[in-house]
Amino acid sequence: MTTSEQLYREAVKYMPAGVNSPVRAFRSVGGQPVFMARGEGAHMEDVDGNRYLDFCGSWGPLILGHRHPKVQEAVEGVVRNGWTFGTPVSLEVDLAKMVVEKLAPLEMVRFVNSGTEAAMSAIRLARGYTGRDHVLKFSGCYHGHVDYLLVEAGSGLATFGTASSAGVPEDFARLTATMPLDDLAGLERLFKENGEQLACAAIEGVPANNGLLIQDRAYVQRLRELCTEYGVMLLFDEVLSGFRMPEVLACEHYGITPDMIALGKVIGGGMPVGAYGGKREVMEHIAPLGNVYQAGTLSGNPAAMAAGLATLQTYYETDVPKQIETLGTHLDKALASLLADVPDLGYVRLGSLFWFYFYAREAPRSAEAIDGRCGEAYARIHAALLSKGIYMAPSAYEVGFLNTAMTTGDLDRFVRALEEVKTEGLFP
Repeated sequence: MTTSEQLYREAVKYMPAGVNSPVRAFRSVGGQPVFMARGEGAHMEDVDGNRYLDFCGSWGPLILGHRHPKVQEAVEGVVRNGWTFGTPVSLEVDLAKMVVEKLAPLEMVRFVNSGTEAAMSAIRLARGYTGRDHVLKFSGCYHGHVDYLLVEAGSGLATFGTASSAGVPEDFARLTATMPLDDLAGLERLFKENGEQLACAAIEGVPANNGLLIQDRAYVQRLRELCTEYGVMLLFDEVLSGFRMPEVLACEHYGITPDMIALGKVIGGGMPVGAYGGKREVMEHIAPLGNVYQAGTLSGNPAAMAAGLATLQTYYETDVPKQIETLGTHLDKALASLLADVPDLGYVRLGSLFWFYFYAREAPRSAEAIDGRCGEAYARIHAALLSKGIYMAPSAYEVGFLNTAMTTGDLDRFVRALEEVKTEGLFP
């Protein structure tokens, strides 16, 4: 029995399914989770000494790879003096200044501890600012495990949702309207019937928690127009897409300016950091300036701020988007050749995010367009790649991440591993 297997047997005694986040349990791909011991650059090593090329990247934060020297140095330098005070620290000011100066849609920002907290707080702010209660979200978009966002669509486009998780009161879910992405006619109809009730329309910058669902530019621009017309706050949840687009933010990719942006993952460099921001007029409704309450014991703690600041400084100093695009283009060409004669397996990439989709002629734009057989097909490929030292997300619906610690040689190794999987007859 491996050390990972022993640890998992022990873990399930004390934690539900032995994990602290559901997808880590490998339930959708089979097998048991692998316990990691260390990371360096583009690779991880498990407790049994096996080495993996890592395309999960801690689910997105590690755009510079594991243990980037500047980030590690920044964190180590801070913790020598203390890692939390519950008071303002200078690093908060430094990171806030960089974020506001670099991201044009933002005039003010507040730091929190996770992407879930950022989206939740932004929606509370939208409700407080508009005086309205209802929220629009889109199926396939994930904004964290907030009660009123864990909903599924009702019986029609203009109806409000029902809870999709036990423990969520139906009264909460009824405040949230849910509709499919990439449905312009439905969007028009929903706003016509319910627009004046909506405080906020929340959308992932590039939906990337249920496939990589790149939206048509005209669709997103029309959403912006409708929000303006009906006085609805448009929240772009850039927790995943932020700093991973060729243009840095997804809203810039689509050519629109949202009212609020939620950030996370990359902004913390691997530490628990989230943020939300927008125009000064809106942000000044947050306590203690305004009557929208939000607080956090560890928000803005120096260790997390140091990691985020070092990551973003390196991001801009080394032109990370350009580095990523070079890697991505290399991978695009290699996979185009490999998949040319595989009609039931496709690949799509935007910036440092990529995804394999199944049984479709083109990349889906909505959750409803994803073929239900993809889970079984992906599970076979995932297990085979893991055995070859390639670590992909343990879910067919999660994206892969490129980072600047990777080389074209690493990507060639990835493609060779996929060629072996193809030869073994495991492609659909």
